[in-house]
Amino acid sequence: MTVAVTIRGLTKSYGGRATVDRLDLQVRTGEIFALLGPNGAGKTTTVEILEGFRQRDGGEVDVLGADPGRADRAWRNRIGIVLQSTGGLDLLTVREVLRSTARAYSEPRRVDEVVESVGLADKADARISSLSGGQRRRLDVALGIVGRPELLFLDEPTTGFDPQARRDFWELIRGLGGAGGTTILLTTHYLDEAEQLADRVGVIAAGRMLAVDTPDQLGGRDSQQATVSWEEHGQRRLLRTDYPTAQVARLGARFGGEVPGLVVSRPSLEDTYLTLIAPHVHDLQVQEVPA
Repeated sequence: MTVAVTIRGLTKSYGGRATVDRLDLQVRTGEIFALLGPNGAGKTTTVEILEGFRQRDGGEVDVLGADPGRADRAWRNRIGIVLQSTGGLDLLTVREVLRSTARAYSEPRRVDEVVESVGLADKADARISSLSGGQRRRLDVALGIVGRPELLFLDEPTTGFDPQARRDFWELIRGLGGAGGTTILLTTHYLDEAEQLADRVGVIAAGRMLAVDTPDQLGGRDSQQATVSWEEHGQRRLLRTDYPTAQVARLGARFGGEVPGLVVSRPSLEDTYLTLIAPHVHDLQVQEVPA
């Protein structure tokens, strides 16, 4: 297994305050990795250092075999960047802006191939000012992949999307990663997005990496107790157990059939995420529901 990104002991401070504090991380070649964390956690600073747009104060950073702080044009040919938003292109057509961008790369993809791959074939000659929000975001991805990147950075890719547009966009990203062969590092505030797309996720808070794992195993959520809840005597009852099936059987026997309001669940990715970051976010409180 090869590694596309390696970070060891990364630090970055502003005004004497550590924004990134001895951060460690590895992103494997070919995986989709989601970086999660609250506002101010250090995600953007970390990603900008990986992209070569910001200098670090300390630590080691290796991206595709090079230090991004000293990387050359040949290295930049190998990465793609999709920012939260782009502007100033409204008078150009989709095809025109892609052709212009492709000239910056030594071995770009064919423009028509890129337009087709992001689902904009019927908008290739439309002015960017006429595109919907979802179509503009697809264009942003097209600009990020036209240079055949080995590594693609996606910053909050679906902010402001409606539910259907988000799901359409997820299909596009899945096609690029995995079998598509592109390593993808994305930041997102949408936990369902991370769960749908990412092979692994990392949770960062106060500049430190709190946990890295697959979405279904993060924080040991796959082995945590299940919660069985039901309605009884006008109140919501709750029980945490390692044996939910046995508990449901006991409830069924007690009620003589259907159990009112029965729900069986395990901690969601959001539950696990909130538990991980709670000690690092002063205004966030995670409350346990009493049984």
